[in-house]
Amino acid sequence: VVLGCERTKEAVVIDPGADPERILEAISSEGLRPKYLLHTHAHFDHVCGTRGVREVWEAPTCLHAGDEALYKNVPMQGKFFGFQLEETPPLEKLLEDEEILSFGDLRLQTLHTPGHSPGSVSFKLLNGPETLYSGDTLFYRSIGRADLWGGDADLLLKSIRDRLFVFEGELEVVPGHGPVTRLGDEKKLNPFLQS
Repeated sequence: VVLGCERTKEAVVIDPGADPERILEAISSEGLRPKYLLHTHAHFDHVCGTRGVREVWEAPTCLHAGDEALYKNVPMQGKFFGFQLEETPPLEKLLEDEEILSFGDLRLQTLHTPGHSPGSVSFKLLNGPETLYSGDTLFYRSIGRADLWGGDADLLLKSIRDRLFVFEGELEVVPGHGPVTRLGDEKKLNPFLQS
C-alpha cells in the first residue's frame, strides 16, 4: 500500500512485498516522496520488496521490535516455503505501540496487535478517510494464521477484540491480503470472532 499526502506529496509505503517495481511505479506516477517504509510484521511476503524500494528511496525501514528476529531471518523463512530470498536491509526505526507517524498532513497511529507474529502491528489513519491497515491480523471474514513463527492464536484473538474492535463507526479495513472490509461488518459476521 502506498499512502500519500496530496498537498506535500510525502508518503508511506506499508508492507513492501514481492513487487518493488510496481511500488516504485505507483510512487513515481503520483510524484510522491516516501518518508517511511512501514511493516505490519516481518513475514517474508510483507518485507521481501523492501530492498528494491530502499535502493531508490532512502526512507527509514520501520518495524515493531517484537519482529526484529523474524526480519533478520527472511532468507530462512523463504527456504521453508521453497524460495531463495535476499537479506533484508537494516532496520532504521523500531515502532512503538500508540506511536504517531506524520507524513505531510496525514497521521498514522501504530497499534501493536500481536498474535500473527510477536511484533504484528496495525496502522490507523487518524485524519482523512477512516481507515485501518490491519496487515495479517484481520481479514474479510477471517483472521491471520497463528501457526507460523511466533504465532499465538489466543493472543491474535485478544488483539483483534481489545485493540481493533474498540473502534466505532464505519472504519474501512485494508488487510494485507484479500478484499477490503468494514470493521462493523467483521464484528458481526467474522466467524472466527463470534462467541
